[in-house]
Amino acid sequence: MTKLTLRFTKMHGAGNDFIVLDGLSQDLSQITKEQWVKLAHRQFGIGADQILLVEKPTVPNAEFRYRIFNSDGSEVEQCGNGSRCFVRFVREKGLTSNKTVKVQVAHTILSLTETHDGQVVVNMGAPILTPADIPFMDAGLNSKKEGSTTLYELPLSNGSAWISAVSMGNPHAVQIVSDVDSAPVTTAGAEIEKHAAFPKKVNAGFLQILNRNEIKLRVFERGSGETLACGTGACAAVVSGILRGQLDSPVLVHTRGGDLSIEWDGKTSLQSDVMMTGPAVTVFEGVVTLE
Repeated sequence: MTKLTLRFTKMHGAGNDFIVLDGLSQDLSQITKEQWVKLAHRQFGIGADQILLVEKPTVPNAEFRYRIFNSDGSEVEQCGNGSRCFVRFVREKGLTSNKTVKVQVAHTILSLTETHDGQVVVNMGAPILTPADIPFMDAGLNSKKEGSTTLYELPLSNGSAWISAVSMGNPHAVQIVSDVDSAPVTTAGAEIEKHAAFPKKVNAGFLQILNRNEIKLRVFERGSGETLACGTGACAAVVSGILRGQLDSPVLVHTRGGDLSIEWDGKTSLQSDVMMTGPAVTVFEGVVTLE
């Protein structure tokens, strides 16, 4: 069996950790799903929530293509914390000198800006709220209006959860809880992730409101389990809270791995872009051989 040697960089954004691979200078096309899983394994590989790939864009008006693989080997559409690490990586490696970098993801082009204080601002685009486009199959579910949005009751093995469905390029089911620390994230989150109402599975967000501009958040991520932070989950939670009439922009989001700032002018227009600001840190670099 041919061995493949890869250069990699380990990074994290608020504790959400990544393996970043340069697909411009090395061939990543032959890596199998099983090899992605081995790379992400915390005992037998490098260890990461997701693996991020830097590639040539396939559309105009983008400098790079940004792809994401979960620790279970599945490819997903978007990763907000990863996008901040992406721009830090391409700038540190001299792949671009632009402070604002436009990158292609599955559904759109993101604009990523590194600030003078080391933070990264990501224009995450407008949230997707139409159920069929999330995708979310709401037929047959109990529903109710709250604020300017609709909540849906998801039947679970132990009761039910009232959620709002939001996509930030990837699907999220957000519920408000009284205490995020005691919320059943690992159990209910795992069940919601694979709920039949979400044909592509879903990220399950557990949101505790501290005040109108501050929340605590835990997310059980699709294909990865609970992570220390989820950038798209933070965006989806803030969008949900604003639509429910319980939050005002900007919102400080406390995750278990660090803080993110989310801004969304959804009261003016649902098509307003969501802006996320947070850290991106390089941890170490190395070389790994895959068999």
